[in-house]
Amino acid sequence: MLRRLIGSVIVMWAVATLVFFMLRFVPGDPIAAMLADAGGPDEIEAMKRSLGLDRSLFVQYGIWIQNMLQGDLGNSIYGSRVAVTSVLSEAIPRTLSLSLIAFVVALVIALPAGILSATRRNSATDTTVSLLAFLGLSMPDFWLAILLIIVFAANLQWLPAIGYVPLAEGFWPWFSHLILPSIAIGTAFSAIIARMIRSSLLEVLKADYMRTARAKGLTPWMVMFGHALPNAMIPVITVIGIAFALLISGAVVVENVFAIKGLGRVLIEGILNRDYPVVQGAVLVVSAIFVFSNLIVDLLYGVIDPRIRLN
Repeated sequence: MLRRLIGSVIVMWAVATLVFFMLRFVPGDPIAAMLADAGGPDEIEAMKRSLGLDRSLFVQYGIWIQNMLQGDLGNSIYGSRVAVTSVLSEAIPRTLSLSLIAFVVALVIALPAGILSATRRNSATDTTVSLLAFLGLSMPDFWLAILLIIVFAANLQWLPAIGYVPLAEGFWPWFSHLILPSIAIGTAFSAIIARMIRSSLLEVLKADYMRTARAKGLTPWMVMFGHALPNAMIPVITVIGIAFALLISGAVVVENVFAIKGLGRVLIEGILNRDYPVVQGAVLVVSAIFVFSNLIVDLLYGVIDPRIRLN
């Protein structure tokens, strides 16, 4: 765990460093874009001095790293110039809420579908699940999101179409605003996980110890959930961990469709406005989610399979 934690810190530092320097090489001047026609060269230079953008890249980088280690991600250089931590603290709960519910949706669909498909190989059920999985993989998130809005929000008027309500204002208002975007994101990932469960279970079900379990007189439920599924979950857990991290990137498009100002919209607006501190902070948070997800996956290996923990 200590080695993994040290490696995670190094990865996050490398990502932050790459983003810092790559943003500076993007064509365009953020100060000139912000002032537009309202300021001349003197005003632009004065604004750069006040924000520290007139210094060399390495000096700016050193100051940013030093402030970041103290928990200060700087202030936005666009609009009201609020603290980046305030922008992210408002956006992170929205994206995490959306991603967690979408993750649950994906698992609720994928687990029974994958198990049914593996235990009924080459049957009509297997074919149906495979076709639905390919259909789920083929549908773009934004297209499914628009379709859900048209059917369930515009026509049936069962659920709200856009916006986000904090959990503090009530469970149902919060949950109802996240149902449609969660389904839009989780459907494609459920197809990926279901296919992985099927292929992994098919390999395990052919193993010798599975015949031994059946010969001992264990019920099919005990064979499946006591022996087959735990042994088949090692590669599935890897895919699930990566899928959860990728849900964050999938939320970028869907958040814009449903007008949810989460990390995705904050990141896109920051890039369009060339708001360096906001983009750097958002990418740092996203990379932390990726690293943390992979760390959780590594720990789950030892929980599922004691042999890995003992080794």
